[in-house]
Amino acid sequence: MKRSLEKFNTLVDALQQLPSIGQKSATRLAYHLVMHDTFGALKLAHAIENAITSLKKCRSCGGISEDEICEICSDEHRNHEILCIVENAKEILMFEENGLFDGRYFVLGSIEELDIAHLRSIVQSGIKEVIFALTPSISNQGVMLYIEDKLLDCDVRFSRIAQGVPTGVSLENVDILSLIKALEDRVSI
Repeated sequence: MKRSLEKFNTLVDALQQLPSIGQKSATRLAYHLVMHDTFGALKLAHAIENAITSLKKCRSCGGISEDEICEICSDEHRNHEILCIVENAKEILMFEENGLFDGRYFVLGSIEELDIAHLRSIVQSGIKEVIFALTPSISNQGVMLYIEDKLLDCDVRFSRIAQGVPTGVSLENVDILSLIKALEDRVSI
């Protein structure tokens, strides 16, 4: 029986490679695609193939693009004086989808991939403020200090997104680092 479902099991295994998809979800999705929505499955396969062959990293910011330079970096109407450093290209999509930011971006990736010379050239092109939009952690705090140190002579202001207690979360459920940041970054009312 296992041999006759080899292609189905291969599909389940492939779906399990996606973030937050476990065995049960992968099996449910595979069954739906194969037995109930073959047209949707083929459309999905085609969309995945097109995305993989068409999308690349923007040469300037590291975001997702169909061209060498993405639409955000080539948009003359954006604020070219502020730069938001994010951990990955997915975060640019979140900012843009919600209209939260009108400046330029720089995808950090990993510290091993960080091209300080490229970041420096972006900052020296007229950036007045660098905003760190990184997940609060000790290692990211170190990354921010490292970047600040490397760009210290660039006459730029550094800031980070606010941290602290999320709305609607009880203080007993907040980690100590977030609670410390909330107290340190308190504002007058």
